[in-house]
Amino acid sequence: MLDKKLENAFNDQINKELYSEYLYLAMKAKFAEMNLPGFVNWLDVQVQEERAHAMGMFDYVFERNAQVRLEAIDKPEVKGSTPLEIFEQILEHEEYVTSRINALMDVAEEVKDRAALSFLDWYLKEQVEEESNVGGVLANLKLIGDDKKALFMLDKELATRTFVAPVIG
Repeated sequence: MLDKKLENAFNDQINKELYSEYLYLAMKAKFAEMNLPGFVNWLDVQVQEERAHAMGMFDYVFERNAQVRLEAIDKPEVKGSTPLEIFEQILEHEEYVTSRINALMDVAEEVKDRAALSFLDWYLKEQVEEESNVGGVLANLKLIGDDKKALFMLDKELATRTFVAPVIG
């Protein structure tokens, strides 16, 4: 059974993962409005990944004989209007998620739950990959600048990204 403090922290993180799904869905809509189907695809993969992350924690809480409590999800706010600005927000958000995973691990350390720490190690590694992936797209967008042909080429590249269901834990 999970310590109550850790159970609450997991429930909070499940909410944050579902918010991430919702935020990326809003960003996907923005790229659809811009007629950038590759960016739409990239965000669609992110939406699926965030849902998988939330459900991995959801299932883990039940596996540990604890209770999942779903709360309201905040309305997402897309801050930018250009691909560059939106990807800057994505990187900022992924860095925030990393900080929250670290905070969740801090609680697991505090209550000396080694099983939870082992489980959460996958999420921490995933966040390193997420930040790197977003950073790569962001670097390309900065390099592209206002070059519409280069943006079109990047859009074609992002259209090739596919979702692979993660094996969590």
